[in-house]
Amino acid sequence: MGILKVFFNNTRKPEGLLGRCMVGSMNRAHAALADWGISYLPETGPTKIAELGCGGGRNIRALLRKYPAATVAALDYSEVSVEKARSVNRKGLQAGRCRIIQGEVSCLPFEDGAFDLVTAFETVYFWPGPTESFREVYRTLRPGGIFLIVNESDGEDPHASKWLSVIDGMRIFDGDQLARFLTEAGFSEVILNRNAKKHWLCVLAMRENSSLLENEELGGIS
Repeated sequence: MGILKVFFNNTRKPEGLLGRCMVGSMNRAHAALADWGISYLPETGPTKIAELGCGGGRNIRALLRKYPAATVAALDYSEVSVEKARSVNRKGLQAGRCRIIQGEVSCLPFEDGAFDLVTAFETVYFWPGPTESFREVYRTLRPGGIFLIVNESDGEDPHASKWLSVIDGMRIFDGDQLARFLTEAGFSEVILNRNAKKHWLCVLAMRENSSLLENEELGGIS
């Protein structure tokens, strides 16, 4: 395996020295994409957030800044990523506003209904399933909660396919595929946003508000 292939495989699970280089570069290279995706979130509201596949931790800090009353639980399966994310968010950790742990998206170590918002930036390409992993996200969201997915490739850029031969285990999904997986996982509404010029994709999936539906069935909300 060539050195470039070894390096780019660290986008999937950063390890060792090359992995440390990768997470630092991802924090810089994906900043504009992440901020574009975050712009589709509500200005206020979420107080308990999960950041899954957190990588180098740059987006944990962005979410803490956007929602100053919120706390963030972040998770990545790479020890190198967790280490970097903790370094980047040292102030947030000291203030008790975030925790960053190593774990798997296929078996999230969080309680049912724990979060108002779950985010996933440049990571679902590698998730097991992904319908099964999305069910885990659904489980950890409260009714009415939001799942945000932000991908640099919308599945419609023919040039993006080159990465499939470079990065082992990578799969690129288009918006319709992700919407189908999310619906199969239980989400009631899926909104797709694209930057057609850059082939960026932002997906917002909502867990239906069961209590609201129950009240409506009983004759409305008092």
